[in-house]
Amino acid sequence: MRRDHKPYALKRLLGQFERFWISHFIAPQLEALGHGSMIMKPWHLKLHGEHISFGNAVHVITAKDRTVRLTTWSHDAAGGQIDIGDYVLICPGVRIDSATHINVGSNTMLAAGVYLTDADWHDIYNRTRPIGRSAPIVLEDNVWVGDGSIICKGVHVGANTIIGAGSVVTKSLPANVIAAGNPAVVVRHLDDAATITRRQDLLSDPKLDREIDLLEQMLRKDNTWRKWLRVCLRPNRRD
Repeated sequence: MRRDHKPYALKRLLGQFERFWISHFIAPQLEALGHGSMIMKPWHLKLHGEHISFGNAVHVITAKDRTVRLTTWSHDAAGGQIDIGDYVLICPGVRIDSATHINVGSNTMLAAGVYLTDADWHDIYNRTRPIGRSAPIVLEDNVWVGDGSIICKGVHVGANTIIGAGSVVTKSLPANVIAAGNPAVVVRHLDDAATITRRQDLLSDPKLDREIDLLEQMLRKDNTWRKWLRVCLRPNRRD
């Protein structure tokens, strides 16, 4: 289909069902779920283990073929921890595995297929020993991690830094740079004089939700239940 034919009323019903799913099946698995968080198709968000927390206005986008998976592992007397800050965006296919601690700062964006792992998961010499070496990962505020990138144990990424698509980050990166490659290296410094607009600057506007709802009503004003059912059963090239 070339566009979304769902009627406005159906869109509202689906939104209510998603909120029900989040409150009954997602929130009980989290240490904290902040105000204003949104999870699209929350049944494709997979949470495993304890000590996973979401801040305010976290947005998670999932898909049937690209689930989002956050996992903490317990070992010996210790265990993993995942803290997601305010206004973070998590796109389809993101995986976060923690045996120690992974902290994702506010306004950070994790593009599709990003993988964060704070452990080797097996010892180098004794392959039967789980976890292996582990060290915390810290992404400071407003980091942007590009599509398919991997961030490894012990990495600290400074505020506002951008990591290019497909990068493998094995060493810490400073703030306000663009880094890319395997292994990732700094390729450019951001302009100190430029203004950086964060997700928070848009999403904290109290009028935004109302404006989005009005836009949805306008875009769907010609969508009818009959047409939506016809498109579902017998779509044509004009759909």
